[in-house]
Amino acid sequence: MPSATAAAPLSTPETAGNVVYALSNVGKTYARNAVVALEGINLTLRRGSFSAVIGSSGCGKSTLLKIMAGLIPPSSGRVILQGKPVTGARRDIGMMFQQATLFPWRTTLENIVLPIEIRDGRDAAKAAHGRARDLLDLVGLKGFESNYPSELSGGMAQRAAICRMLITEPAVLLLDEPFSALDELTRDFMNMELQRICTSRDATAFLVTHSIQEAVILSDVVYVMRPRPGRIAEVVEIDLPRPRTLDMITTPKFGTLVERIRSRLDKEAFK
Repeated sequence: MPSATAAAPLSTPETAGNVVYALSNVGKTYARNAVVALEGINLTLRRGSFSAVIGSSGCGKSTLLKIMAGLIPPSSGRVILQGKPVTGARRDIGMMFQQATLFPWRTTLENIVLPIEIRDGRDAAKAAHGRARDLLDLVGLKGFESNYPSELSGGMAQRAAICRMLITEPAVLLLDEPFSALDELTRDFMNMELQRICTSRDATAFLVTHSIQEAVILSDVVYVMRPRPGRIAEVVEIDLPRPRTLDMITTPKFGTLVERIRSRLDKEAFK
């Protein structure tokens, strides 16, 4: 088996075809191995797919996302993105957090091109202004290029954060409860916007969420995690037609999927 530290692209069944991300037997321990946060995590993300992971607080969801982003290393196993090991932060990984984290002294446009400026300098950032405006148009923020974060609503700020994530054209989008701070109506709207954006760009997305409904309405696959040590307890295929609509939430099929995931979470909580 090829080493996970090799620099050359790997050719394995798990990275063949349209597989973008592949995690094999990933584990994470802390406190000199006294605390096992993750154990035996295996999952694959296919190009253009939307996946979600859900579980109780402390089950390792955020740790898993940080490992996938290259922010922390796994203690065991390997993480492969586009045939290459993830050993640190990479240009082809886009990440979005619970808060928009826009710099208040920068305009919307300047915030969006910030990753380009940090990576390649101010000239490259200026050259990316056209692409940034296209992204603003994509998320419905055309005309807000010169506004500052204090002049944007919470939903608008999160849409600007989506643009900032997309400006580097990453291969995969890692989403850490990006709309959890929004009110329910705005959150529903942003979920539909996220679906539209991902579909229009054939994006591969992976979402951490506490909301079963959010996971079901957005995802092709939901990974249900058990409490520490965090493991994948069940993989639920979401076979609802696309594009998804909020009307689906009231359908029997949607209710069945939500109840299946809820029952599994309850079962794992009381083991």
